[in-house]
Amino acid sequence: MNPKKLLLLFSLLLPLAAFALQPAQKVIPKAQLDALVTEFRRCDGVETVRLGRVATLAAKGVVRMAAKGDPDAREMMDILRGIRRLTVLQYDDAAPEVRERINARLTQVLDGSELLMEARDGSSSMRIFGVVDDAGDTVRDFVIHAPGDNALICIFGSLSMDSLGKMMAND
Repeated sequence: MNPKKLLLLFSLLLPLAAFALQPAQKVIPKAQLDALVTEFRRCDGVETVRLGRVATLAAKGVVRMAAKGDPDAREMMDILRGIRRLTVLQYDDAAPEVRERINARLTQVLDGSELLMEARDGSSSMRIFGVVDDAGDTVRDFVIHAPGDNALICIFGSLSMDSLGKMMAND
């Protein structure tokens, strides 16, 4: 091969190689979670709640109105500020086969996502996923999967760890 062509090829491939060597950024697979909720929402015993951008903005407006005289509501407003969408999948009343399929699919979909915390209480467990920024003060796309309780909660957007910590300390 011509040395000039080899040099040109090498110069084109070098940036791609450098990109490939960087660790993959952990992300929450939003599209796959949305597809899973859509797939199972019509099954008997499965309940879903989806709040998109418009409904979330409306909920923030209600909380903002309540926050004028209530310090707890102001703390809630700080938490809600960065939230864009909310999805809840509750499948406790579904047939055992459906619950098993949902749990298996959720485990598969969330595999590779950044696990922030896992808690076990006897046979019950809960896993919390999200993407924490480099400074550690904000978490994006917060997902809670409780297979024993047959529940999935997805909070898409960003949450301040400081505001969340203050609210948890008050409870």
